[in-house]
Amino acid sequence: MPVYTDQMNRGVELKSTPKRIISIVPSQTELLFDLGLDAEIIGITKFCIHPAEKFKTKTKVGGTKTINIELIKELNPDLIIGNKEENERSQVEELMELFPVWISDIADLDGALDMIQKVGEVVGKNNEAETLSNKISQQFDLLTIQQSQLRVAYLIWRKPYIVAGKGTFIDAMLQKCGLTNAFDTDRYPEVTHERLIQAKPDMVLLSSEPYPFKEKHIAEFKTMLPNATIKLVDGELFSWYGSRLLHAPAYFSELMKAIQLV
Repeated sequence: MPVYTDQMNRGVELKSTPKRIISIVPSQTELLFDLGLDAEIIGITKFCIHPAEKFKTKTKVGGTKTINIELIKELNPDLIIGNKEENERSQVEELMELFPVWISDIADLDGALDMIQKVGEVVGKNNEAETLSNKISQQFDLLTIQQSQLRVAYLIWRKPYIVAGKGTFIDAMLQKCGLTNAFDTDRYPEVTHERLIQAKPDMVLLSSEPYPFKEKHIAEFKTMLPNATIKLVDGELFSWYGSRLLHAPAYFSELMKAIQLV
């Protein structure tokens, strides 16, 4: 039986090309559909909103961190695709005792491209995955944003404030925008009002997800940081590391043009 190595360096043994796949990560769910799968995908999470027409028809197996394991047992998948960071470790380990589970671990563009190619191999879509990966690489190669001195705070949550720190995929995308993270802390630190002020960011980016920052929240940060540029951004294009990356370079380019005009 073929054995596929996931991004945790685990061997995942499959009897044949999977025909009953459950994806528990939104960006990877979208990737599977974009690779040409459909009937093979039997379960997704309630956050797997793309493609919209597929979201309406597929069985939901809970949230990314609140998976309904009993329902998954009933669905009897021959492959589950998850992620080290987005899914709850204890739940993933329980699933590993029952089914083949392939886990991604992504911190930068290279990791995302590696995931796309490896997932393509696992699901029998090698050529499609290689084509997609090459297109994404080409789009990023064409990105010509100059490195700036701008320091940025990227907010992903409110009450408490949580920012994207170092070692995250979001931080890697901020670097692609020529920006420097105002927070040196790893991962996703919770920060106080005072710490935000002390960080003195030139810019605050308010993500559309997981917390749905809106226009009404801009004033809150403008009061706190009157000299900073405050901007709402599309969180999917900063944090989804599947096929949505095709659209990220053009978005980053337009975003930085708009910011420099402020």
